[in-house]
Amino acid sequence: MRQALTFRRPVPGAERHADGWTLNWAGTAVMGILNVTPDSFSDGGRHAALDAAVASARAMRDAGVLFVDIGGESTRPGAAPVPAHEEMDRVLPVIRALADAGTVLSVDTMKPEVAAAALAAGAHLINDVTGLRDPQMRAVCADAGAPACVMHMQGEPRTMQRDPHYADVVQEVHDYLHVQAREALAAGVPDVILDPGIGFGKTLEHNLALLRALPDLTGGPHPVLIGASRKRLIDFIADVPVAADRDPGSLALHLHAARGGAAIVRAHAAAAHVQALRVQTALNAG
Repeated sequence: MRQALTFRRPVPGAERHADGWTLNWAGTAVMGILNVTPDSFSDGGRHAALDAAVASARAMRDAGVLFVDIGGESTRPGAAPVPAHEEMDRVLPVIRALADAGTVLSVDTMKPEVAAAALAAGAHLINDVTGLRDPQMRAVCADAGAPACVMHMQGEPRTMQRDPHYADVVQEVHDYLHVQAREALAAGVPDVILDPGIGFGKTLEHNLALLRALPDLTGGPHPVLIGASRKRLIDFIADVPVAADRDPGSLALHLHAARGGAAIVRAHAAAAHVQALRVQTALNAG
């Protein structure tokens, strides 16, 4: 399946046309996670030093990931927010150091001022776990000609896992994403990626229902991202209490997502995902 994302700013690997640039790819791409936070739920502190962060990003690029997603604020359940200036101090040096790396740089942020600074520093895409609820975030992306990843989350990171409830999780999440996509495009954001938000304000049953219903979402007009990497649902299913030990479960969930039509999977073990997806693609082509 061919996938595409439209920008109104230059992007590595994208084709230029009269209305901007379009990044095309086949099948499911990998978005490698680069957390430059001291308290991420699975790799906190690993990439806090600039040299280590840049080396990890370049290694992911060389392994074949299409996007590197840089985050300066943890969104794990119960995480406390950090000030914008502190988040910028974490992500901006990494973005500047990777500006000529030849890979698409995404920034994982909920703050319009951080998004604006990141795009000015050379980032290409905004990944907003609040789903562009803030009109200012839509304006920032529109003004910069940058697409955005629109995610569903019930509540906010500090409280989202306190008894999440839905009458129909699939219908409510899909409806929310379609409404947010329409609002973003109407505000001038050039394109959107939809993310049902696995692990963000959902129980195990909610997450499994959304993953099983994935073809209903991927059958629409927008690329879909699944981010189940090292999430707690793997512990609930397979008894893996340490997040860093959940890569096998992450691969299983993301291969399922690829078969369901996901355009992107967001992963910590990025190189392993590239390898597994290439093998699955070869099997499906036979």
